[in-house]
Amino acid sequence: MKPLAVITGASSGIGFELARVFGENGYDLIINSDSDKIVDSANQLRGQGYDVQEVRADLSTREGVDTLYSHISTSGREVDTLVLNAGVAAGGEFLKNDFESELYSMNLNMVYLVYLAKKVLRDMAARNEGKVLFTSSIAAEMPGPYYAVYAASKSFVQSFAEAIRYELKDTNKNITITSLQPGPTDTNFFERGDLTDTEVGQKEKDDPAQVAKQGFDALMEGKDHVVAGSFMNKVQASGSKFMTEEMRAAAHAKQTKPNSLESH
Repeated sequence: MKPLAVITGASSGIGFELARVFGENGYDLIINSDSDKIVDSANQLRGQGYDVQEVRADLSTREGVDTLYSHISTSGREVDTLVLNAGVAAGGEFLKNDFESELYSMNLNMVYLVYLAKKVLRDMAARNEGKVLFTSSIAAEMPGPYYAVYAASKSFVQSFAEAIRYELKDTNKNITITSLQPGPTDTNFFERGDLTDTEVGQKEKDDPAQVAKQGFDALMEGKDHVVAGSFMNKVQASGSKFMTEEMRAAAHAKQTKPNSLESH
């Protein structure tokens, strides 16, 4: 029987490309999104010869996570790899942003990510085998003005992944935890997060297929993280370590400040 990969946020973008690369490498798939598009994406993957089950569930809620986990449990399959890719931004000025949008982002990116990770990792730990790939971001490396909650959530994801990797390294040696840190990637992230009116939203972006392949390869090699996409992403991530927090925030703000605020 083929190994099983469960991939969240897989209706498009990096998540869809991760599903494709896992399928190409001999995995059966359970893919998730809160969008109707997950059905079309699953059919597209089936058309490429992969065994795919789709689960539409909102992972910003406990009920949504329970729905996905129940589907996994009733499938009778053990999860070889969990890919925690679902995430969303809320761009704009913090004082003016709608709190409900930020709450949704926090629940999806952090709160219920932890809940799903705990449920699946407990199963992996019981058999001392499995892999988890977290989609973090190079935004985790520095404060992120004008999408402050999103950048902070990715710092949380990065720290969380590194912490549980350390906890498991001695007691569960056959469990791999890897964080994928993309830079700006050509997905619907910028439209959905209201970030199109920014420098980063309008500049050339990385290919999500390349980012997904780099994440897959890093996971299979047992790496703790990978900065994916262009070489400049690696330069940015490395260079930020030599900057003060204020310098990091200023550099990030240049990319994420709405153009409509430039005259303010």
